[in-house]
Amino acid sequence: MNAPSLAASDPGLIFAWEHPRSRRFAITGFLFGSLLLHALGFYIFQIVYPPAVALLPPPGRVNLIAPNSAEGRLLLRWLDAEDPALASTTQPLAGRKSIGLPTIQHAPSYLTQQPALKEVSAMTADVRLPSAHPPGPVEQSRAPIETPVTIVPTTIRVSPELGALGAVQGPEMKFVTSLRDAPDAARFRVAADANGEVRYCFLETSSGDPALDEQARKYLSLSRFPSLPNSPSKIGNDFVWGIATVEWGNDLAAPPPPATGPVAP
Repeated sequence: MNAPSLAASDPGLIFAWEHPRSRRFAITGFLFGSLLLHALGFYIFQIVYPPAVALLPPPGRVNLIAPNSAEGRLLLRWLDAEDPALASTTQPLAGRKSIGLPTIQHAPSYLTQQPALKEVSAMTADVRLPSAHPPGPVEQSRAPIETPVTIVPTTIRVSPELGALGAVQGPEMKFVTSLRDAPDAARFRVAADANGEVRYCFLETSSGDPALDEQARKYLSLSRFPSLPNSPSKIGNDFVWGIATVEWGNDLAAPPPPATGPVAP
């Protein structure tokens, strides 16, 4: 099968291989025509039309108010009448002379009257010995105000379990503290038998002073409760446990001062 028969059967599968036409003269003609149109437009807008004339701004005008015209005189009289400076000042009457004060030269008083000067007294030195008791205010002797000291004794409070046995009976209270600060209340766990005697005493809350706690424990150990008629049948062979609180007063004895012995060499 040759090329012409294939092209006749299916023309979409075969390229056209003829030589392209020459467009050289068409492009040259378009360029020449564009140049001619530009030259014609330049001639019309730059040569035929007259050039634009630049108009200068109008010169500034200054209006002067002069009394040469009736309008100028009228305007000047109006300005004088409406002047606020003249309205706020006092205008003297027409035809009256102003009263001027005379000029007086100041003359100080020390030019006409000389002050009298005081004479300085002669200075004499005091060669006497100063007194050992110079004069001074008298001190008023006041008696010191004595405030009576109220003695607050040390008390022992017991819980209701021990309070049912009666008031605590013990030896004379004489406690000596070892600290300068006031002690806190001390609490003890106490056990009493059927006869009211304290069999056990244990420290629960310290007062802050171990020596004072030990003295309070010994005091409670030597104390006893009164024997009630029904106490044996109520207590039997068991113990009554309760809390005893020692509240310290101001009857505590102060600690002895430390002994100052000779310093060892």
